Amino acid sequence: MLKTILLAPALLGACSTVPAAPVVHGETPGHTCVENAADSYIGQARTDATGKAIQAATHAAVVRWAPPGVMLTMDYRADRVTIWLGPDNIITKIRCG
Repeated sequence: MLKTILLAPALLGACSTVPAAPVVHGETPGHTCVENAADSYIGQARTDATGKAIQAATHAAVVRWAPPGVMLTMDYRADRVTIWLGPDNIITKIRCG
């Protein structure tokens, strides 16, 4: 029993970790969406290439597609671009956040 009591602090010390850097939700370092850089893509069809081009043009880290009738979260992310689509998969609106 005494050995267990003396060994417990050593075992608990092995479980400790170095605290991680604080996470800032909604921001990926080096990625802040620039909305007006993607206006030229409105009216184009949804493709993987179009999504990647919009992501590159806006400097966004995250691309979120919004088909018609889909509910979206209202959380704001400075590193995300949301691309709204019409019923025919044509881009109707592009916004950051």
